[in-house]
Amino acid sequence: MRYMAQYELTFLLQTEEEVKPIKELLESLSGKIIKEEKWGKKTLSYPIAKNLSALFYNWQFEIEEKNVSEFKKKLNFNTKLMRYLLLQVEK
Repeated sequence: MRYMAQYELTFLLQTEEEVKPIKELLESLSGKIIKEEKWGKKTLSYPIAKNLSALFYNWQFEIEEKNVSEFKKKLNFNTKLMRYLLLQVEK
């Protein structure tokens, strides 16, 4: 049996169209989104890559533990992703 771990991902993007590739990446690694929240556009405390505001998203999802490092590696190479925080949720 495969062990599915729960994670929470909070991330910042410039446009809504940039969400789709992240969702496709998660699904390609057999992850499943449990809860999706869009927190909307917020002003940043400091500029990130000359941007003063960003769209904030928060997802809860399940993914096999062996695929998490691959997911993080691909998130790091996504140039559209301004910042992200990935946390494992305790059961």
